[in-house]
Amino acid sequence: MAVAGLLALFGVTWLAASALSGCGNSSEGEKRAAVATPTPTPPPELPGRGGRRLLPDYRMVGFYGAPQDDELGELGIGTPDSAARRLKKQIEPYERGKKPIMPVLELIAVTAQAAPGTDGMYRARQTDQVIRRYLRAARRHDGLLLLDIQPGRADFFTETLKLRKWLKEPDVGLALDPEWRVTAGQVPGQVIGTVTSREVNATSAWLDMLSEKHDLPQKLFVIHQFTEDMIDEKTLKLRDRLAMVLNVDGFGGQTIKKAKYDGFAQSTPRGFHLGYKLFYREDIDLMSPRQVMKMRPRPDLIVYE
Repeated sequence: MAVAGLLALFGVTWLAASALSGCGNSSEGEKRAAVATPTPTPPPELPGRGGRRLLPDYRMVGFYGAPQDDELGELGIGTPDSAARRLKKQIEPYERGKKPIMPVLELIAVTAQAAPGTDGMYRARQTDQVIRRYLRAARRHDGLLLLDIQPGRADFFTETLKLRKWLKEPDVGLALDPEWRVTAGQVPGQVIGTVTSREVNATSAWLDMLSEKHDLPQKLFVIHQFTEDMIDEKTLKLRDRLAMVLNVDGFGGQTIKKAKYDGFAQSTPRGFHLGYKLFYREDIDLMSPRQVMKMRPRPDLIVYE
């Protein structure tokens, strides 16, 4: 009985010690687990002042073009960095307003061609090397890179998918240029192209999903237009993660440009923002930033070519 009592007492003591030892190990394990748990990475923000919402928080001013020819636009003159520095000077008069200005480098990533090319699509794509150069320049100057598509006989959806590796970046947007969207039997530059809202809606839906997947800040999505039948804007769909802009193109005198802008302003669907394009060479009596800012509604995107 004495031995049994001692064994019982030893067993209780051993169990108690084991329990205390287990508690100590658990505590140490919890400490190690706490140390090993990484701090969650904050979601990416916009360049410059940051934030996640582009519109209506910012006003954007940009240069348009491609490096292959300075006739393609202001962005094609000199190096990407020199263009960004010239853009900064152009932006200065716009900084007098209440909204911060976001610089935009609008690179023609897909350029319509007069010749069919090997695949008969009448378009040429920029290399990754070229796009990377302009993206790095945009980042050095706290701006956005806007990839413009002139699809020729291809379509916007197909060409957008080819740009996926760039569009999943938080500071890269997309612009569609229906003027250069032609069909079989047509040649870019010989006719003014058009696009269906179905094609645009499919493209914007894909970009919206890509933005959600990578938790990106609001992404710039631009549709260029200068004729009423270029696209049926009334059937375009809004996307929660996209800052959607209808950009009024077309060169000429101030009177006709303002009239065109006023007309599009009246037909722009609710929720869409307006942009305005200015041409250094083709415009007659180029509007000053002060004149642009007197327009109503004020354009949220001003692009110089």
